[in-house]
Amino acid sequence: MLQPFSYVMALPVLFVLAFVGWCISLPRRNVDVVDTLWSLMFLLAVVLYAGFPPETVRGRLLFVLVAVWAIRLSVYITARNWGHGEDRRYQAIRARNQPGFEFSSLYRVFLFQAVLAWIISLPLYGAVGSDTPLGVLDYLGIALWLIGFVFEAGGDWQLARFKRDPANAGKVMDRGFWRYTRHPNYFGDFAIWWGFYLIALSAGAWWSIVGPLIMSGLLLRVSGVALLEKDIGQRRPAYAEYIRRTNAFFPGPPRD
Repeated sequence: MLQPFSYVMALPVLFVLAFVGWCISLPRRNVDVVDTLWSLMFLLAVVLYAGFPPETVRGRLLFVLVAVWAIRLSVYITARNWGHGEDRRYQAIRARNQPGFEFSSLYRVFLFQAVLAWIISLPLYGAVGSDTPLGVLDYLGIALWLIGFVFEAGGDWQLARFKRDPANAGKVMDRGFWRYTRHPNYFGDFAIWWGFYLIALSAGAWWSIVGPLIMSGLLLRVSGVALLEKDIGQRRPAYAEYIRRTNAFFPGPPRD
């Protein structure tokens, strides 16, 4: 059963987490911590929606799926960013919003991402309270989540291993999952969120489609593929050939 109060109250709680992240960013002069918190916002949201421990089978299922995805992604991003400067994306935002970005980043970066997470989490809210038995759509959602998790976690692991080898300096990663899509991690995230939606759809929350649609738009057109590849061809000429032969997002055979 839906609990509208839990959804409404989730936003101020996410704001608190975002505010803590902003406070951490100030002495570091680096807002990358928001990337560490991004997936954890969804884990916090599902706990707020379902309670702890969740009462329904679907609620327990989603808690496990979200926890596995969120904790792995947060740990990976933290390890990847550790000891490095601020990401180029945030450096550009910082440069465009001076003076005073240190303070305006509270709403430009942290609170904004909290609002996005709150809206995108609609499938989680729509599904966790349903006590109807699991059905075909739930199992299809789990299968799609598994495909997405393998692509996302596997792609991240393959890229990290590739970068650790000094012999690969300046080279383009085009092996493993990266042979079939230029962004296996983004495709994986896409599949995970549509998997969540199928579980929500099984619970009758068809209206929560706005969540995966927004996530898909972010991955394809805003902060994902489009932003990452905006000038990568100029910075890395070998990437142009990689673009020619490799699908941008959905996996497919390379074009030789």
